[in-house]
Amino acid sequence: MKKIYFMILGLALVFNISAQTGRITGKVVDATTNEPLAAATIRVIGQGGTSTNVEGEFNIPCSVGADLVVSYVGYKTYRVALENCGTALAISLTPSNQLLDEVEITAISNTNPSQLYQAKSISKLNAKELERGTGLFMDDAINTNITGVYMTRRAVSSGQQFNIRGYGNGVGFRGASNNFDGQGYKVYLNGIPITDAEGVTQMDDIDFGSIGNVEVIKGPAGTLYGLAIAGAVNLQTKKATPGQASIGQNVLVGNYGLSRFTTQLQLGLDKSSVLINYGTQHSDGFMPHNASDKDFVNFMGTFTPNENQEISTYLAYSNSYDERAGELTIAQFEANDFSGNARYIKNDAHSAVTSFRAGLNHTYHFSNQVSNTTTIFGASSSQNNSSAGGWTDKSPTNYGFRSTFDLGFDLASGVTLSGIVGMEAQRQNALILGYSMATNNNDPNGYNVIGNQRSNQATITSTSSYFTEWTLSLPSDLSFTGGIGVSNMDINLMNRAYDSTNGTPGPSYETDYTGLVSPHFAINKVFNDQLSAYFSYSRGYKAPVSSNIVISTTGELNTGLKPEVGNQFEIGTKGSLLDSKLNYQLAAFSTKFEDKMTSVAVPLDANTTAYTYIANGGGQINKGLEVAVNYDMYQSTTGFFSSVRPFANLTYSDFTYDNFSYENANGVSNYDGNAVAGVSPIVANAGIDATANNGLYGNLNFSYKDSMPITSDGTTQSADYRLWNMKLGYHKMISSHFDMNVYFGVNNIFGEKYYYMVFINQLADAYIPAPKDANYFGGINLKYIF
Repeated sequence: MKKIYFMILGLALVFNISAQTGRITGKVVDATTNEPLAAATIRVIGQGGTSTNVEGEFNIPCSVGADLVVSYVGYKTYRVALENCGTALAISLTPSNQLLDEVEITAISNTNPSQLYQAKSISKLNAKELERGTGLFMDDAINTNITGVYMTRRAVSSGQQFNIRGYGNGVGFRGASNNFDGQGYKVYLNGIPITDAEGVTQMDDIDFGSIGNVEVIKGPAGTLYGLAIAGAVNLQTKKATPGQASIGQNVLVGNYGLSRFTTQLQLGLDKSSVLINYGTQHSDGFMPHNASDKDFVNFMGTFTPNENQEISTYLAYSNSYDERAGELTIAQFEANDFSGNARYIKNDAHSAVTSFRAGLNHTYHFSNQVSNTTTIFGASSSQNNSSAGGWTDKSPTNYGFRSTFDLGFDLASGVTLSGIVGMEAQRQNALILGYSMATNNNDPNGYNVIGNQRSNQATITSTSSYFTEWTLSLPSDLSFTGGIGVSNMDINLMNRAYDSTNGTPGPSYETDYTGLVSPHFAINKVFNDQLSAYFSYSRGYKAPVSSNIVISTTGELNTGLKPEVGNQFEIGTKGSLLDSKLNYQLAAFSTKFEDKMTSVAVPLDANTTAYTYIANGGGQINKGLEVAVNYDMYQSTTGFFSSVRPFANLTYSDFTYDNFSYENANGVSNYDGNAVAGVSPIVANAGIDATANNGLYGNLNFSYKDSMPITSDGTTQSADYRLWNMKLGYHKMISSHFDMNVYFGVNNIFGEKYYYMVFINQLADAYIPAPKDANYFGGINLKYIF
């Protein structure tokens, strides 16, 4: 009898142990559509992880009491304590709130990618925000959804720039806060720098219609991104849908001759994925001499030879030609005279860019504690553009690499130390030719033609940055982050034009800016996995560009010029409250920019200025408040609506010049205490997204942009504006193989007069207007799934 008893007891123990350890299976589906989610990440804390297959199924080692975490891009992370390893799990993920989505493409030192654990402002956009409108230009998505950031463009689809927390690029020939080109921030696409080695960002050749993920660091990002005084913008193209092979054709048409045709091939296999798309885009423009033509080819491939290794490659070709109608005067803008700028039109003003860009990314996991990601990249382009001032040919080639080690160590129970160590290097070789414009004697009433050569310059610019950042995570979700980056820049400028007077070659100049140290420190506390509070400090630099380093009148090297520096203090909180329905981000910051570049006049005599040159002097003090919220008001799998989500955000900016003056031939202008030009004190957005269970969807959003000074003396203000935009669509799988999405939208529903860009300190030139009438568009996306 005892033998039988002990045998039964032993069997019970065996079954109990097997229920406490072993493997657990399950399936992950979309809570709204009940469709399986392939490639969802499954982790058992302390025991490793896996991903779901095409059917959404998984099988993973299990221990009773361990936490199982399921995550998928665009969905809320699911977490549960395992109670029985023998019971299959059925897991439904609900679409997440984009405010608190996990960080995917921005360099971080914390192994937990949740926004709650990031002690800095990182704003994120994915497909929902990027495709609320046409999805072609991105400025509408940035300006509607990201607080503290404003994106502008000089024409239909060229001259794009970011203004991040009021940093207004470099100094111009007529005043501070010049916005003729993008400076002060760094932009990456699939890990490849779009910003050149000189620190200038041109985005004419970027296919914004192919972008599927955007992350923006707001404020100095010098620790991990080098010379990025204003911040960093990471872009990622769309990827092939896991577990799916398809071919698709997208067609979009709209007012003013807008058309976009995109052909796309996707192959999402178990260990590889490939996406190839070809797009051709045209617009007649809404002003004279305002047309735009673009052709894009993009290849994105990801390959996983084994569980420890991933290789991805990106290839892109672009051929872009955008006409420029020029800036309107204030009088023209107010009188609704959108005839353009006669000087631009006469010179056939345009921006033409043909480019090729390539990158190869390799990630290898040496162990659970150490991994390396290395990217090598190259880009070359042929550019020519003309404006009121003349014609410029430019042929830049950029190449380099970025390599980072991600490290993580368990120091004690509940205590981990994780970090990132790496370097980035980039070099640019460029040839720049400048010409005057002259009347075409064969057609005096036509466009001007290229005249005499004014300049012939070759530049070699190189940058490097070395960085490390570490996060110590303690019990009770308290963490401390500290890091440091060191950046360097070298500029070599060669004047290749001979002096015709004495037959001597032009001079060469070389300067460098080295040892630019950018520290970062932060504290973060997460409360009940629902909200966090943080404090952070960061620093960044902006080095002079090649046009700043020479005093053109004397031909002397501008030896006294040094990089601008920005220091930012920020406090903030992020959270998901009311049963994770109300999500928010709130940040308050104070940023001080010092050694801002300005102009200094050299007198010829008591009454005359001999010449001016660029020098450091004064700064800016930028104080601001940013808040963004959205609310999952309704979700259902049975009613008419499946999801209703309102959203709103507000940016308040109190930015002033600090001991800042600007000198030119007309005298000295003192801007001390004036509001920084080019920044609206208040920007607000609100809207609502709704989807129905039958496939209907729609959004309505409102934007308000306050008036702002467009000259640093504060005497001239821009107009404010209010915009209403909407979009309705129907998205449905019409069979097991055919997916259809048809939509219709209206931008500027009520015909408000507004602008794409205002040129700062460039009077009489002022406005790049946007269409003042309602702008309609519609399209259809068809996809065949094999």
